[in-house]
Amino acid sequence: MTDNPADGQSREDDVKRKFREALDRKRSHASEANASGQSRDGSKIHGTHGKAGGQRSFRRKSG
Repeated sequence: MTDNPADGQSREDDVKRKFREALDRKRSHASEANASGQSRDGSKIHGTHGKAGGQRSFRRKSG
């Protein structure tokens, strides 16, 4: 079981190539969605921060 360093390098290159191809597919899919007007900013989350509703009222404890 002697691993050739060139063989290990080719495996790493193959993995990197696969990840880059997947990333390119993801980016092209996102750019197509933006071109068709599905989302302007690309985020699926909108309006996460804001008022919880109603005005707070503070009362002193009596007693």
